[in-house]
Amino acid sequence: MKMWEILKRELKGYFFSPTAYVLLGFYLLISGYFFSTFVLSTHYAVLSPILSSMVTVFMFISPILTMRLISEDMKTGTDQLLLTSPVTVTDIVIGKFFSAVFVYLVALVITFLYPIYLKLYSSPDMGSIIAGYIGVFLIGATFISIGLFASSLTENQMIAGVIGFALILVFWLISWLGDVFSGKAKTIFQNLSFFDRLNNFLNGLVNLSDVVFFISVIIFFIFLTIRVVDKRRWS
Repeated sequence: MKMWEILKRELKGYFFSPTAYVLLGFYLLISGYFFSTFVLSTHYAVLSPILSSMVTVFMFISPILTMRLISEDMKTGTDQLLLTSPVTVTDIVIGKFFSAVFVYLVALVITFLYPIYLKLYSSPDMGSIIAGYIGVFLIGATFISIGLFASSLTENQMIAGVIGFALILVFWLISWLGDVFSGKAKTIFQNLSFFDRLNNFLNGLVNLSDVVFFISVIIFFIFLTIRVVDKRRWS
């Protein structure tokens, strides 16, 4: 129950301020532009290029969405109140993580108007579209976990945002390295690449190994965040 209190507190912080509305509006505006221009220019009833573009847009938005989650509490001293209250560090971190995931999920639910539109006027492969949305949700949640970790490293929100984006960019560059190297090195980089695994979802393939990979990365960064915050608790 304590985690839910943190979750509700953070959601109020998002929706009782312009933050969530500005980010959601920007995300939906850009994704809507991609959808309308692609459909009008190609007349194809597919969403994979749109979903891929949505991920690229969220790669820039997610650090902004998450940069205040912990750094703001550090700057205002609210973190000390939370850390000395009868709530665990795990509850704090997970509550903050799911608050950002909820905002992201709201955006994805709204964009589901795109496949509904396609369904009304054509015959899209809904199985592939759903698989694509699963991949987009998982990689977005992964970006959020990385941004949350970055937010725990500094009380400066701008620096937290830059660190979060830099970490996400590293995983993006790993995808390119998979094309540069060959042999074992190529396999390693491909296995670590977020975007190579995302492509499987966009192609309609929901592999258990890809799902486990994203969930494992999310758990890893949440664990690191808990360790950083817990260390501050006893320092």
